[in-house]
Amino acid sequence: MKGWLFTNTHVPLKLVEQPDPVIEPGKVLIDIKASGLCHSDVGALEDEGWLEIITKLPVIMGHEFAGVITEVGEGVTDYKVGDRVGVCPIGEGGSPGYQYDGGYADKALVPAGNLVPMPGNVSFAQGAAATDAGMTSYHAMFVTGGAKPGMKVGVIGIGGLGQIAGRAAVVAGCEVYGVDLSPAARDLGRELGMKDVFENVTDLAAIAPDLIVDYAGFGTTTAQAIEVVAVGGTVVQVGMGRLEATINTRLLITKAVRLLGSVGGNNDDIANCYALMSSGDLEPLITEITFDEIGEGLDRLAAGGVKGRLVAIL
Repeated sequence: MKGWLFTNTHVPLKLVEQPDPVIEPGKVLIDIKASGLCHSDVGALEDEGWLEIITKLPVIMGHEFAGVITEVGEGVTDYKVGDRVGVCPIGEGGSPGYQYDGGYADKALVPAGNLVPMPGNVSFAQGAAATDAGMTSYHAMFVTGGAKPGMKVGVIGIGGLGQIAGRAAVVAGCEVYGVDLSPAARDLGRELGMKDVFENVTDLAAIAPDLIVDYAGFGTTTAQAIEVVAVGGTVVQVGMGRLEATINTRLLITKAVRLLGSVGGNNDDIANCYALMSSGDLEPLITEITFDEIGEGLDRLAAGGVKGRLVAIL
C-alpha cells in the first residue's frame, strides 16, 4: 500500500510504500476511495502541541475517509465485502491518523465499530467529508449547541465545517448568519440559505445570536463571539486555528454566556449527515484533488483560500 507518512512537526508528509495491513479480529480492511483534508492536520504539521495527541509515530495521516470493504475480520457480522462505508474518526482504537494509520492511503485497517454505512446515492467524496467535517460540525451545532428551529445562529467560518453545519441549521429552520473573511465563502453562505453574511464577527452585534459556533478558532474569533452573543447565549468552540485565546471574562460572567468546547461526534452524527446528503438537502461544496496531491493540498489549506472541503479522490 502507499500512504502519506507523518514523522514530526515542521516536516512535510512523505509519500511512502509499505506492506498492506493484515486483517485482525473485529476489524475490516477498506479500499479507500476518498479522503478529506483537514486543518487539524495542518496544525499537526506546524504546532508541537499536537504531538501530545499523536501517540503513534510515524503514522499515516488522514482521519476523514470513506471506501469499500475488501476483507472482514473474525467476529464481524454487521458488514460484508463490498459494503460502502465511512469511518468515524473518534471511536475504538482512537483516531485514525493520530493513534493508528489513517486515510491518506489507499488502504486502511479499521475497527468495525467505527463504520457507518453509506447510502448508495452519496458519493465517496461526500461520504468522506461527512465523517469529520460533517460529524464535527453537526455535533457542535445540534448536540453541544442545541440548535433548534427559530433560533438565531451565528456560524464563524464558512469553510469545510461551517458550510455543512450552516446548511443543516438552515434546513432545520434556524435563522442563520455567517461570518468569513473570504468574499467567496460569504457568497457560499448566501447560496446555502443563510439570512445574511458578514466579514467580521463584530458585525453580529446587531443580531445578538442565541448561539454562535466558531468553526475557525483563531483566538480573536472566540473573544469576539463572547462579545456579540445574546445575554444568556451559548458560544461553542470547535475550530483550532490557534490553540490559545484571550477572552473578556467580565463579559463572560455578566452576560451569563455559556462557553462550550465541542470535539468530534459519533456514528449517529455521520448517519444524520448521510441522511441529509441522500435527501439532497445537504450538498457540501467539495474541491477534488488526486491522491498524489495530498501534500500540496495541505500546503493550500495552510495558505488559505480553499473553497469548501478539499477531498483527495483515489
